[in-house]
Amino acid sequence: MKTLSTLTRVALALSLAGLAISTQAQQPGASAPAAAPAPAAAPAPAPAPAAAPATASANEGKLAWYGRKFNGRRTASGERYNADAMTLAHKDLPFGTKVRVTNLKNNRSVVLRVNDRGPTQADRVGDVSRAAARRLGMMRSGVIDARIEVVSEAPARHHGKRKAKAKA
Repeated sequence: MKTLSTLTRVALALSLAGLAISTQAQQPGASAPAAAPAPAAAPAPAPAPAAAPATASANEGKLAWYGRKFNGRRTASGERYNADAMTLAHKDLPFGTKVRVTNLKNNRSVVLRVNDRGPTQADRVGDVSRAAARRLGMMRSGVIDARIEVVSEAPARHHGKRKAKAKA
């Protein structure tokens, strides 16, 4: 008979040892083999960070500008669009919110006020006025990759009747 290689001997020894252990476990009255020590428990996952306040939120994506053909038309906020004002149309930020918009290609940034809803294209995060587009350096490209960061939230709006001021 030929000599068995070392690897074959080890495999045979392990197989016989496993067979012996499983045979002992099946015999009545035989004690169960000692369990292998449990692997060290993985550290508990760190808790998810708390949601950042609205004043620290940032949003990145494509940004476009809209120009003179909308000039004078009513925006979703009710005010008239002014192509020369520093404004932004955003899908869900409250009207009056101030945001810093940064062109990620040239690092230019401006502070704009949300006064309209939009954009209508799903891949965009906002539309800026012509004046804002000029300052961001996006007049020729029309669409840029940008970051939008909330600078200050919209002032609280009071609904209902105002109280008459008391005369002194």
